[in-house]
Parts: sequence; structure tokens; C-alpha cells
Amino acid sequence: MADGFQFADALGPAKIVHLHTPSVGLKAIVVIDNLARGPSMGGVRMAADVTLEECFRLARAMTLKNAAAGLPHGGGKSVIFADPRMPADQKQNLIRAFAAAIRDLTDYIPGPDMGTDEGCMAWIRDEIGRSAGLPKALGGIPLDEIGATGFGLAVSIEAALPCVGFSLDGARVAVQGYGAVGQHAARFLAGKGARLVAAADSSGTVVDANGLDLTALSAHKAKHLPLSAFPAGETRDRDAIIDVPCDIWIPAARPDVLHVGNVGRLRAKLVAQGANIPATPEAETALHKAGILVLPDFIANAGGVICAAVEYHGGTEAAAFAMIAEKIAANTREVLRLASAEKCEPRRAALVLAEQRVEEAARFRRWH
Repeated sequence: MADGFQFADALGPAKIVHLHTPSVGLKAIVVIDNLARGPSMGGVRMAADVTLEECFRLARAMTLKNAAAGLPHGGGKSVIFADPRMPADQKQNLIRAFAAAIRDLTDYIPGPDMGTDEGCMAWIRDEIGRSAGLPKALGGIPLDEIGATGFGLAVSIEAALPCVGFSLDGARVAVQGYGAVGQHAARFLAGKGARLVAAADSSGTVVDANGLDLTALSAHKAKHLPLSAFPAGETRDRDAIIDVPCDIWIPAARPDVLHVGNVGRLRAKLVAQGANIPATPEAETALHKAGILVLPDFIANAGGVICAAVEYHGGTEAAAFAMIAEKIAANTREVLRLASAEKCEPRRAALVLAEQRVEEAARFRRWH
């Protein structure tokens, strides 16, 4: 926990649960933030350096995201302290142990997140009978495979275009965190005429002002090769992605990658947050003052959880895409309308919208 960080407020959290199973090396945290709209839904993140503060902030983002999307779910999140690149059999044992540990936390529905995938959700469901984001073989809608979050990002960006004064045709895109979300966002935007001029992963940044070959990049990443080894374009260090001139900058990796120490280097017109909490509040304020439009995470990247909720309630892939398109476009337009009317940052407007929806639902709860 960061010094002075305050967890409790009027919205939550409802529960913070620490899990420890020494026999398999499991150390994890679950934060169930708010249940006003229904059982909480949120991903299982696996990384060696996760923290309680990160887990809480991500759970709160899920409360706001689910409320803004109109889903019948509250917000939750879990983090497992481990290297997601561990051997497959070891990872399965750890995930199954995690599932057993949350068996009685019935107001939390886990889904995939950074370091976990549809296969992990299959193991969880096999253990406790509940999870979202399942493999297609189990009747799921594989949200990473179809690019649900990336599709939603593209929808949000397109809805915001009247506020930024450029079109997608020829727009330059840079993606920080070229994984499941970033790759699909680039693909959907390229389908509208945009070109990917830079992409970064933990190994480095690859840049081509004329546009990177998405097919070649996808084939490269499918082999689990680092971008620093991509044979085309110019290779730079990992953080150089911030300096690349572009129209659309998409952070799609870890929290707080934009902060007061580097935000002044960003050379973009629009930031579409593909990751949760990818910028510090101070960084977002600096972007707003610089005239760079920021599409807040829990509005722009809700495609994944919308897809997971549609699956969980028995819907189809087509229904998921339709709901993502409808909800995210409407919410983006409404947030930007409110921000313009109130002369405030888009995040402030988004918070007002989401918190009102949580509070409206809470009035029907016995213990409100």
C-alpha cells in the first residue's frame, strides 16, 4: 500500500480478502469493491509485482466500468503474486488453488486479465463452477481471440473524432503494450484507414512512420517473439513509444505508465486508455491542459467485460459485439458532452456518470 493511500469511501470496498496457500505457493488478494448493481465481476491479474493498492484501484475501475456499461454487476478484481510465464502445469496448479480459495466468495465472478487467459478461466470453472471469459470449446466467447476490448476501443475513438478534428483515414496510431488488447485495437482501427506507426512491448519499441505491417506483426507475436526482434521498422527502447509523433496513443499495458515524469513527452492528439488506470491523475490533468483528449479507461476499454457479461448470461458473440458498439459509443459521446458542458476533464464527467448509476442501483439495496 502506498503511503497515505486511502481505500475506504462511500462506494467501497465491500471486502478485501488475502489468500495464502503455502503448499502450492499461492499468494493472492481479492478486492470486492461494490455490489449495488449485482455480484462483482472482474479479472484475475497475475504478475510478480502486483500490490494491494493496484488491486483496489483496478476493482474500483471495474465498479465504474460495469456501472457505466449498464451491466448487472458490481466491481471486483484479484491479483496473484506470480510470474505468468511459469511452466504450464505449475500455472494450472496455482490457478486451481486460487479457485479453491475463492470458492465461498460467491459474490465475485472472475475473468481473464493480464497474465491469465480463457484456459485459466476454464480451470477455475472446473473447480468452482463460476467464471467468465471461457474458451469456445466450453461455450464461451473468447474475448481475447475475437478482440472484444480492442473493438470497443476503436468504437470509442470513432465516437470521439468530432472532438479532435481528424478522421481515421490516415490517422497515425501508437500502441504501448502490443498484446491482446493493443493488437486488436490496431487491427480494427486499420480497418477504418488508420496506420500503426509504432508498437511497444516490454522488450522495446518498433517504429515505421509509413505504417507497420499488422499481419507480419501478428505472426511475429504469435511466435512469442519480442518486438525488439521484429525484422522491419526501426527498433528503439521500450519507453521511446512515448516520443513517437502520432494522432492516437493507446496505453494497453500496466497502470501508471504515464506520469508527471514523462507525460510532457507525449506527442499525440488523443489518448484512448486500453489498460486500466494507465495514467496517474496528475498526468491526465497535464494532458487535459495540453489540449490532448483522454478517453477514460472504464469508458473506452469496457468491451472485454461487456463481452464477458454477455457470455455469463448466455448471450452470443454477435450479441456481445452489438452491445459493445451500442454501449461504448453512447457512453463516449455522453461523457464528452458532459465534459464540454461542465468544462472539466473527461474522467471527471465519466465518474459523475458512473457513480450516479451505482447510487441509483444502491437505492434498491436493503443496506444502502
